[in-house]
Amino acid sequence: MLPGEALAHENFSNIAHDINLLNSLGVKLVLVHGARPQIDAALKTAGLRDEKHDDVQGDLHHKLRVTDAASLEQIKQVVAKLRYDLEAVFSMSMANSPMQGASINLVSGNFVIAKPYGVHEGIDYCHTGEVRKVDSEAIKKQLVANNMVLLSTLGYSPSGEVFNLTVEEVASSTAIGLEADKLLIYSSEAGILDDAGAAISQLNAEEAQLLIEEKINSNGLDRQLRNLELGTKACKGGVKRSQVISYVEDGALLTELFTRDGAGTLITQENYEQIRPANSNDVDSILELIQPLEKEGVLLPRSRELLESEINQFTVIEREGMIIACGALYPQEGNSGELACVATHPDYRKKNMGQSILEQIEKNARKAGINSLFVLTTKTPHWFMERGFVQSNLDSLPETKKSLYNYQRNSKIFVKSL
Repeated sequence: MLPGEALAHENFSNIAHDINLLNSLGVKLVLVHGARPQIDAALKTAGLRDEKHDDVQGDLHHKLRVTDAASLEQIKQVVAKLRYDLEAVFSMSMANSPMQGASINLVSGNFVIAKPYGVHEGIDYCHTGEVRKVDSEAIKKQLVANNMVLLSTLGYSPSGEVFNLTVEEVASSTAIGLEADKLLIYSSEAGILDDAGAAISQLNAEEAQLLIEEKINSNGLDRQLRNLELGTKACKGGVKRSQVISYVEDGALLTELFTRDGAGTLITQENYEQIRPANSNDVDSILELIQPLEKEGVLLPRSRELLESEINQFTVIEREGMIIACGALYPQEGNSGELACVATHPDYRKKNMGQSILEQIEKNARKAGINSLFVLTTKTPHWFMERGFVQSNLDSLPETKKSLYNYQRNSKIFVKSL
């Protein structure tokens, strides 16, 4: 989704280059463009009344334009001009680059069937409409032919009428109808921002819905809220991932798609990271994770052979095929268990991965009938104390573990009741 602001921004030529590159790699792309600022300017120049009201029944919170006949004629002209301009941009040869001479076909058509929004709370929205259906099969035929498909905010009815739609509704309806892998949403900010103004890296649909409710109560109708609602709606409709990125930042699209942490906010149907039991395929990754901590003396050294024999004791967090955190639970006599080998990749140490591992291990322990956990540590006592562990002594350990205690290492002992 490219809002009208993105089309007008000086960075748009770079965005077009990145989109062309994706197309050349075989990625199937549908571009949905908006036109709000361009329409606002055209209506003002034409001296036409620009009446907008809060959307009273739609899925996305925004101001909905009342489109009378005169306004619709201006909107048609604006959308037509943007289409021609976009076709020109995507026809440009990228000189002095590997993409020079690449042929990019951009196809438009009456792919979006619309119906009137109607009269709501006494207001006749005239030629403002809503999506009735997206002709997904027709779009897919164009994608199979290696064409990029361009959709505007105009929809067409079986009776030959033209309706003015919102870019958010066209984008979400198209992504859901195509069962797209991703809905990429361009925004002026680098993603969805938190209260401190920092981009939120990722949200699952449930977390996103809670944030929507917070924003509705605090911020009213703004672009952040619309993008958050748009991405969440798409995920709930079957799109695997929605990603909000900046149209201001050069290269944001490629960074978001081809790096593990991206450049914006990722909204997913479920949690992006998967927390799961470890298996034999994880041995190399766990070793890579814990060996630096072993060298620092934070963890006891473990050989590959030992780790392979104990792999069923481990829980890991996997992100995009990479193990970013781990921990182990060793059941002991007396309904107790040892928490060991809690480690997080350096790039993720401020993102509560260790906390997630601990919570999962506590859950596993309770399920196994374990009513207390103990941990031996030399470097991170306060981390465990902050999570409910209480310092104890050697006598609190099970006999088997007590006999193996390393006096030279002199680890501190912490216990937590479950």
